[in-house]
Amino acid sequence: MRHGQSRRGGRGQSFGPAQITAKLSIPFVGEISGTWEPVEAERSAAWELYLELASRVTVVELDREEGFLREALTSLYSLFGTTREILRRHGPAVAPPLRPGHVSFGVLAMTVLNRVLRPVLATWHPRLAAYESQRPAATDPVAYERSWEYAETLREEIAAVRQALLSLARTLQQVAGVSDLIDLPGPARAPRVPGQPGPAPGGAPGAPPPGESAR
Repeated sequence: MRHGQSRRGGRGQSFGPAQITAKLSIPFVGEISGTWEPVEAERSAAWELYLELASRVTVVELDREEGFLREALTSLYSLFGTTREILRRHGPAVAPPLRPGHVSFGVLAMTVLNRVLRPVLATWHPRLAAYESQRPAATDPVAYERSWEYAETLREEIAAVRQALLSLARTLQQVAGVSDLIDLPGPARAPRVPGQPGPAPGGAPGAPPPGESAR
């Protein structure tokens, strides 16, 4: 995404670029792109939706041996209410009339809802619900879900949706002028000092074994 000169506030605070070229991939369809010249209401809305995306399982990769397809679909569905509320709260300023080749927060947000999320949810929510309704009472729901013949297909479609949401999140991050809240650095491993005990099972270096209190 190309961007122009950043607007800056007091104390060196950045409020993001004055203009970017936004691109959004739509799974199994293609992509839309356009010039985005955000106003302040769009920057605020971008920050709110970015925070929602960064803190949800929707942009976290769903490993084959981890995660729960029902949880992922529920998280995707909840984005409808969250996004509508953000649009409603910030009003028409986030969806102004546009020149050809331009986009806005409103255009990108509604494109994600109607062309990325809605097709997946409309297809897979009822299919998964029908399968779940047949689960025997004594069967573990996670194991039952993973034995579904369509589990891998749904997992692949969720992965495609995740890429679209991640692309949107990166665009929103840039417009909001904030740091990366998705790919956060992990804690650094402290170097071991010769003569000191190493990591205890299930705890930090030198920690007492589980079940014992530190003295």
